[in-house]
Amino acid sequence: MLTVTNVSMNFSGQLLFKDVDLKFTQGNCYGIIGANGAGKSTFLRILSGDLEPTTGNVSLKPNTRMSVLKQDHFAYDDFTVLDTVIQGNPRLYQVMQEKDAIYMKEDFSEEDGIKAAELEAEFAEMDGWEADSNVSRLIQGLGLSEDILYSPMASLTAKEKVKALLAQALFGNPEIVLLDEPTNHLDIKAINWLEDFLMEYPGTVLVVSHDRHFLNTVCTNIVDVDYGKIKMYVGNYEFWYESSQLMQRLLTNEKKRTEEKIKELQAFIQRFSSNKSKAKQATSRRKLLDKLTVEEMPASSRRYPFVGFTMDREPGKDILLVENISKTIDGVKVLNNISFRVNRGDKIAFVGENEIANTTLFKIIMGEMEPDEGSYKWGITTSTSYLPMDNSDYFNNSEYNLIEWLSQYTKETTESFMRGFLGRMLFSGDDVYKNVQVLSGGEKVRCMLSRMMLYGSNVLVLDQPTNHLDLESITAVNQGLINFKGNVIFASHDHEFIQTIADRIMEIQADGTLIDKLCTYDDYISM
Repeated sequence: MLTVTNVSMNFSGQLLFKDVDLKFTQGNCYGIIGANGAGKSTFLRILSGDLEPTTGNVSLKPNTRMSVLKQDHFAYDDFTVLDTVIQGNPRLYQVMQEKDAIYMKEDFSEEDGIKAAELEAEFAEMDGWEADSNVSRLIQGLGLSEDILYSPMASLTAKEKVKALLAQALFGNPEIVLLDEPTNHLDIKAINWLEDFLMEYPGTVLVVSHDRHFLNTVCTNIVDVDYGKIKMYVGNYEFWYESSQLMQRLLTNEKKRTEEKIKELQAFIQRFSSNKSKAKQATSRRKLLDKLTVEEMPASSRRYPFVGFTMDREPGKDILLVENISKTIDGVKVLNNISFRVNRGDKIAFVGENEIANTTLFKIIMGEMEPDEGSYKWGITTSTSYLPMDNSDYFNNSEYNLIEWLSQYTKETTESFMRGFLGRMLFSGDDVYKNVQVLSGGEKVRCMLSRMMLYGSNVLVLDQPTNHLDLESITAVNQGLINFKGNVIFASHDHEFIQTIADRIMEIQADGTLIDKLCTYDDYISM
């Protein structure tokens, strides 16, 4: 058991959270959520012992091993992949080193023999003889070849290092595992493997993630970092979100009698806990909702931006025709004879790991890059808005504040209109006078989305739109694109985002060729 008692944290006079009292128990997976900058990763560092809280303490049950997903991708460059993963159990690795040192002695003494026997017993007790095969199982589960086990970490790509460090955190069945954004840089097969692994994991797992599908699948509880408070709720992210929205509606409706509120909440709990539509859903597996009371429902004060796209005019039948486009980048043919037609109403997701190919195609059809071969043609009734993956060109060297920056993209430039528009995107008060160059990554994406909303286009092109956004903003963008009546062409790795928006899936393969399927994302990955 991991216990948090009276924990508070101040950074340079800024209070992140205070008076936190929580207990994390065996067999549960806790998803830690909150707005960007709320203190999620800081809280995880406090739990790991990497950071001292301003007040309070964190206590572990004696002889409990805690493992943490490391964020320094260069820390193990001098080690092989095998040694790096085994170091997830520091004591086992230490015993292995001590054993090897003794056996390499030329003057092996009786005392050395006794010590070696003690180490061998401890080694066997920690399942040391199975260490290599356990590492291989983890590595292969995450989509890497066992051939890399004896390769130096320095020779791995960034994505391969992420997987090796994740394997390290999971190695040796630690009682507690702390994971900060574990699905970043993982492909869909690796994420599915990790979901299955954590679903069956007997220990305690705490995870920070912006991946709603992942949180829905593995979490039995949600830990909400919300405006200086940290509270724990039963259920996965979907349950937390829907129940918090329901609670907010009931709390703002003063005409509702208490008895009516209780009846509606209890009906909601019963309906959700009996939902068996998701076979992998951890919440129904744990059946924790059966014990939930109305008083334990989340009454979150979280604020969501408003994201809504409208069309100034309906598009015609012809949207976009792409014919035989090819493009080579740095000697690699990333697009190889790509052809497709976009039909009216299509919402197309570009999926897979070939981000360079997706971005290149988007730049070509938006007129920012010329193809080596082939052509494209937009329908004469189409109007487009584009959210590039890299938006730095829109903000660099600009002396504008938010109002001035956004005024470039609309005919209605009165301060009252701009303030109202920016307020819906959570820029309020003096925030509207901030220089756009000092905005965070998430704030810049919200500005770019505002720009798109002002255009009234009937075709939206978005390259990784959830990058840099918190869960609240991701949810708002997700809903805005679901509700949009025009065409959407987007690239994303967010499972929930793709599944709920797209009705057509495209994937550009490593050789630059295109797979095009008229189906949902879940259907696509099950093919």
